[in-house]
Amino acid sequence: MKKRKITAMVFLLIAIALSLAFLLKIEFSQGYTAYFKRAYYNQFGPLAISIELLFAGYYLFVGHQKTNFALALFGFTALLDPLFNFIGLFDSLVPLYATILLALCGILCLWLAFTNTFKLERLSTLAAILSVVLGVFIELFFNYL
Repeated sequence: MKKRKITAMVFLLIAIALSLAFLLKIEFSQGYTAYFKRAYYNQFGPLAISIELLFAGYYLFVGHQKTNFALALFGFTALLDPLFNFIGLFDSLVPLYATILLALCGILCLWLAFTNTFKLERLSTLAAILSVVLGVFIELFFNYL
């Protein structure tokens, strides 16, 4: 229980720090015409990834039964962003330091989710597939809206 809460606190601290950093980089427009452009919504992609880590960390902290799904969803989303950037599908707006940090957290989250390290509800095959599909959808939503 102590290791679970320490891990959750580390995830929460990283998520809060990155969320604040990404939120400060968002340019809020004065006119309403910018709200109808794709470039405006693209800047919210990194914030969405860090908020996923925030939810996964919170679920891990309280020991929620859907923790492994939240961890897997974040893990796939965090790893798909640099993968899609690498293959040229889109240019990621996540800075390099955050990409490295989120990728490391994503790998750890996937490992925790699939091994069920903290003995929470096991991740079913359907939930694993759904977390991949939702991760792809989230990435494409913020980059091809």
